Amino acid sequence: MGPVRIVIVDDDALVRSALRLMLDGADGIEVVAEAGDGAEVPDVLAAHPADVVLMDLRMPRTDGIAATREMRRRRDSPAVVVLTTFDTQAEVEGALAAGAAGYLLKDAPPQRIAAAVKAAAAGEPVLAPQVARQLMDAAAASGSARERARAALATLTPRERDVAEGIGRGESNAQIGRELHLSVPTVKAYASSVLDKLDLDSRTQVALLVQQAR
Repeated sequence: MGPVRIVIVDDDALVRSALRLMLDGADGIEVVAEAGDGAEVPDVLAAHPADVVLMDLRMPRTDGIAATREMRRRRDSPAVVVLTTFDTQAEVEGALAAGAAGYLLKDAPPQRIAAAVKAAAAGEPVLAPQVARQLMDAAAASGSARERARAALATLTPRERDVAEGIGRGESNAQIGRELHLSVPTVKAYASSVLDKLDLDSRTQVALLVQQAR
């Protein structure tokens, strides 16, 4: 396996330079390109295929949510990890609904950002602790959301539900496989079936649905 290829999208050139300096020096990560606005992302990815896009939210022409939504419509699009200074509920929910695999704040330590990039490339959800708590609190406050989440999960087979619960705990395919005595390819197949049945775009969305159902 080669390094995780990432594209950094941020309208602040100093932020892009700092992230490149930080992440290019991390083991197993290669920064292949940068973009200064969400509108540039399609052309940048066409020229520089990537595994993960590190996406800012507030940009002058096309914001990170719109850019993520457009990119995730493409087949085999890279995972998106939002990296921003903003954590309002509307922005968090908007980014995850658009298909982002993770949501981090810019005050996260370098090792946390590097670990998030690798996790997203492996298909694992990544949320800043304060963002995860915010979403859990919002879900707990909404009984109707809980009922909708439970109804959606009820459409899954027992084994699909087991896999969804593992995703909800933030476990990797390998961890889920060990717990359920399944091979990693079999877990991946169940995870894909869960996404299809629930009409979701990412494991992060599955994890949030599982949290909402509790």
